[in-house]
Amino acid sequence: MRATVLHAPGDIRVETLPDPDLRDDTDAIVRVVASCVCGSDLWPYRGADHAGEPRQIGHEFVGVVEQVGSAVAGVSPGDFVIAPFTYSDNTCALCLKGVHTSCVNGGGYVGCQCELVRVPFADGTLVTVPGEVDEAMLPHLLTLSDVFPTGHHAAVSAGVTEGSTVAVVGDGAVGLSAVLAAKRLGAATVIAMSRHEPRQEVARAFGADHIVATRGSEGAAEVSEILGGIGADAVLECVGTNDSFKQAFRTVRPGGTVGYVGLPHGVEPNIPVMFYTNRNLAGGVAPVRAYLEDLLPDVLSGAVTPGDVFDLTLPLDQVAKGYQAMDERTAIKAFLRV
Repeated sequence: MRATVLHAPGDIRVETLPDPDLRDDTDAIVRVVASCVCGSDLWPYRGADHAGEPRQIGHEFVGVVEQVGSAVAGVSPGDFVIAPFTYSDNTCALCLKGVHTSCVNGGGYVGCQCELVRVPFADGTLVTVPGEVDEAMLPHLLTLSDVFPTGHHAAVSAGVTEGSTVAVVGDGAVGLSAVLAAKRLGAATVIAMSRHEPRQEVARAFGADHIVATRGSEGAAEVSEILGGIGADAVLECVGTNDSFKQAFRTVRPGGTVGYVGLPHGVEPNIPVMFYTNRNLAGGVAPVRAYLEDLLPDVLSGAVTPGDVFDLTLPLDQVAKGYQAMDERTAIKAFLRV
């Protein structure tokens, strides 16, 4: 099969690797129809989190089931499926609590920017999409493997409900998804913090009521002014740097909550400030599988169109261009047709 391999920082190649095989009777083999590049893939691409040895990369995909193990009953060959970016059995005590990313039998894939993926615990992991899947629906369904539920997780973690005031730090695909998720949950006012016009346009299309382009104390003051002088009930942190965390805590009101989903690098929360102002922090890696039954119907009905975060479409053989474009911020998110 063809597969994307990271050899060194900045060095992405498509190579021919052996096809995966069924190893356990709970496995499925899925032929990938579409994959994409995630913002978190850029960390190893830029040299952080890179183990040094060539390795497959990617963790988001949708596709068609080709083979199933003898114990698999919930999916069948020919089914079109969404694959959360981690696999889980969906039956352990932690899965039943909704924390599928901490499943006692779970884990991550070898790499998903490729033609075939072995999915352990197929019954617990894969979600079947009913009926025929139109080509135009692929980008929207693909977001359900990670980016849209991750934005949703930020909003849920921050306690966004009907009438909430929300600010979003980060205008990448996750931040834009968080704007959409907050509006879907009934937020009264959503402020997207963005300095890039194409991303501002997507944020507005997803329901952002205001755009704030300034940063630091000035940006926080602008948000506060929009919201009556007290800051946002919820701030959704979708970057993962120390600067983005500082921005989030400057922007959230006393007693409010920062919902964080950006993969953290060098983050140092100011615990004394959190203590004395009752500012809260919640979130982490998104348990995508826990959210799919809730989110999928709205995607299928067209009530939300999260696939609009994709602004670059490439064949798998040109995946390196997708990494370069996202790294240089000339693309929001690269869609890979396999």
